[in-house]
Amino acid sequence: MRFLALIAFLAFFSPSQPLAAGMSDATAECLECHGTLAPGMVSSWEKSRHARTSPEEGLKKPEIERRISAKDVPMGLAKNTVGCAECHTLNPDKHSDTFEHNGYQVHTVITPEDCATCHPVEVKQYGQNLMSQAYGNLMKNSLYQDLMLSINGVQFFQEGKTKFKAPAPETNADSCLSCHGTVVEVKGFDERDTEMGAMEFPVLSGWPNEGVGRINPDGSKGSCSSCHTWHRFSIEMARKPHTCSQCHKGPDVPIYKVYQVSKHGNIYAAMGKTWDFEPVPWTVGKDFTAPTCAVCHVSLVVKEEGEVVAERTHQMNNRLPWRIFGLIYAHAHPKSPDTSVIKNKAGLPLPTELSGDPASEYLIDNQEQQNRRKVLQKVCRACHTQQWVEGHWARFENTLKVSNEMTLTATDLLVQAWDQGAAHGLAQNDSIFNEAIEKKWMEQWLFFANSTRMSSAMLGTDYGVFDNGRWYMAKNIQEIHDWLRMMLAVKSDTSRDAK
Repeated sequence: MRFLALIAFLAFFSPSQPLAAGMSDATAECLECHGTLAPGMVSSWEKSRHARTSPEEGLKKPEIERRISAKDVPMGLAKNTVGCAECHTLNPDKHSDTFEHNGYQVHTVITPEDCATCHPVEVKQYGQNLMSQAYGNLMKNSLYQDLMLSINGVQFFQEGKTKFKAPAPETNADSCLSCHGTVVEVKGFDERDTEMGAMEFPVLSGWPNEGVGRINPDGSKGSCSSCHTWHRFSIEMARKPHTCSQCHKGPDVPIYKVYQVSKHGNIYAAMGKTWDFEPVPWTVGKDFTAPTCAVCHVSLVVKEEGEVVAERTHQMNNRLPWRIFGLIYAHAHPKSPDTSVIKNKAGLPLPTELSGDPASEYLIDNQEQQNRRKVLQKVCRACHTQQWVEGHWARFENTLKVSNEMTLTATDLLVQAWDQGAAHGLAQNDSIFNEAIEKKWMEQWLFFANSTRMSSAMLGTDYGVFDNGRWYMAKNIQEIHDWLRMMLAVKSDTSRDAK
């Protein structure tokens, strides 16, 4: 009966490209049911390289062309195409979400540790990436927790004041943790009636989620499907900027918006349909003619004669000298992807003092900054002259300096408000995000300075001027100053009246 069902399924299931190696019996059995129950998943997988290529065949390619970084793959997996069973039955003893399903030990959540069977180098590199620690970097930082409460908390009015109730877990999962990642835990098992009879499935909290720092049921961190969406796991998708836009759109990280209006984004929009996003390595001038996010940060890029412009890396920050968004000031990139270990001299979980001075012991040194600068400039020089590149970088580095200075001015005004009792801050053991002047200070760096820096880095000019750029930094400082003068005047009048 099962054999007949498989024949019927394969008659419906006609791959656009022939399978280069046979699927395993276990995967074929999965497809008997899931081809009907989840045709979208199956269709995506059917178009994938996984469905057409075995690990053994991948290993036969010249090293520079390989998409598989393992030196060898367990024999039980090497000869078959990579299908349902090859991923969803790996490492069952490590997965708390493993459950018995039609005679197999299956788990729901595919993790980096599963992918490491064939892609160990990429998984190791990703583990050194800030993204892999995104959950902890947010949830273990007391200031970020305070910021989350000020955004996600439910406000109510009581006794003449606005107060906050802690947000529901679903609220955080639907907002900040959608990108940073949730903790996926098994809360129990649920029996459901299916067409195959009663079956038991795990009940997962923190699910669904594809956040970059997701804490998985096997204890691993991250989600490869953040960029290589399942079940296609496409390199083309990961190389196109739309994928990055899911988390990098703004106004706090307006990277995709800036890219869209940049000259590079113009070229991609006009000519990208003629580019080839599949080859490994990726040849500048032949396969593409302007950078996407992946060109600068991830991909193995070569020139037509074979010279390597940039090595492939899944440690997205190892080409970055500075960290230019998400924090109060632009600063040298952190040494560790786990930024929860950082403490400045004031004891705050920040890579700089409120004055902008760096917490240098936690940040890469100048030599490492220059090394990373050279790597990224080499990517630029694959299309541009040395003079063009140096001119662009000089402007960018000036923008970092100026945006930090404009943020410091806003900080000085805020500190004055705290010192003179016009607002309540750290000294009063109060939130630094819950009063009007504090929210405007936050906008100065989280929105306006970030936008200005991103614009300068990627040539998206207007985002650095009028659209959340320099105009708003200047306007915001004036409004903070005027607010402070008003509050001090009110405080003075109130004090006089009390006498």
